[in-house]
Amino acid sequence: MIPGRIHWPGNPMKHTIFAVAAAASLAAALPSAAHARCYGCAVGAGVAAGVIGGAIIGSAIANSQPAPVYVAPPPPPPPSAVYYDEPDHPVCHVEHRRVWEEGYGWHTRRIEVCD
Repeated sequence: MIPGRIHWPGNPMKHTIFAVAAAASLAAALPSAAHARCYGCAVGAGVAAGVIGGAIIGSAIANSQPAPVYVAPPPPPPPSAVYYDEPDHPVCHVEHRRVWEEGYGWHTRRIEVCD
């Protein structure tokens, strides 16, 4: 580091770009003398300022840091082997069956079935 110089942390190119952009915007905003014979001068100056400003902002965006990339976590480990004991009693469930009753017709009855 050179003694007597100001040291700005970061990228010095960004500071230069923003300083030039600020100077260009100030120069474009300053009033100028109106000439009766120059009808398109203001339009040309506006277009030139827009092109220069777009180039400065575009280069600042192009030189910026990329967005952080999300990295997915690794998958969980596979489950360990699971053993089930067979029950000592039979497994039962309820089923619906149609039953014919004389004089009444078909009816649905619940019947417990054990395997």
